Amino acid sequence: MKLTLGFSPCPNDTFIFDALVNKKIDTQGLEFDVQLEDVETLNQWAAEGKLALTKLSFNSLLQVLNQYALLHCGSALGKGVGPLLVCRKEAIRPSLKDARIAIPGRNTTANLLLSLAHPEATNKTELLFSEIEAAVLRDEFDAGLVIHESRFTYAERGLEKIMDLGDWWEQVSGAAIPLGGIAIRRDIPREAAILVDSLIQQSVRYAWQHYPTLPEFVTLNAQEMNESVMRQHIELYVNEYTDDLGPVGEKAIRVLFEKAREAGLIASSALGQIFY
Repeated sequence: MKLTLGFSPCPNDTFIFDALVNKKIDTQGLEFDVQLEDVETLNQWAAEGKLALTKLSFNSLLQVLNQYALLHCGSALGKGVGPLLVCRKEAIRPSLKDARIAIPGRNTTANLLLSLAHPEATNKTELLFSEIEAAVLRDEFDAGLVIHESRFTYAERGLEKIMDLGDWWEQVSGAAIPLGGIAIRRDIPREAAILVDSLIQQSVRYAWQHYPTLPEFVTLNAQEMNESVMRQHIELYVNEYTDDLGPVGEKAIRVLFEKAREAGLIASSALGQIFY
């Protein structure tokens, strides 16, 4: 059986999937047609049901639960991993109601958290996540919502933090921050979904068994990133919830979805069965 599989070229995703897609583990007859794309492209493709298996933001999953079910392995959750709202150092900060804000996509969990924390911040423009820092530095925007490796580079590039949306979320919810997960299309047989879940877990464990060696699959897809940033990225986003969400991870996802429903960001009817 061959499945289309989409994930980002970011170090956490390539670290997770290296052993799986490069057959360092026994895939038990499954083959994967891999598509590497930024997360917002994957979110948009999920709305179209394009891929059988895909990384997507939890905000996007909210919109596509009729088509996709979440797997228990491969997710990015945790504490201290949230998106940051940043601006130029020494910049005069307008109120968020008036601020021009660059975001990494309407369907990202980062944007969902910003909408929950500051519903008045509505003047948003979507950019590729890797372009946000530069756009804010050029004064094209008053603030930028940064994710991924930008968490580690914004200060040295001349930006400062306005707000850590992860800290905000942890304070108001008491839960870990659900950022992104691995979902499988509901028309895929249940037996295949169970096998894929197990294989992703094996792939993650294989990667950690050989760490701190970075697989070539990771380094080749993060060419502009130095190895210390790659390791920071992996160590922050690939954790116990990636190996298995468990009850704590599952609860965090349900809390996020319920907060979104309470804020009127999704219809109550959108909250269907989350897992396969």
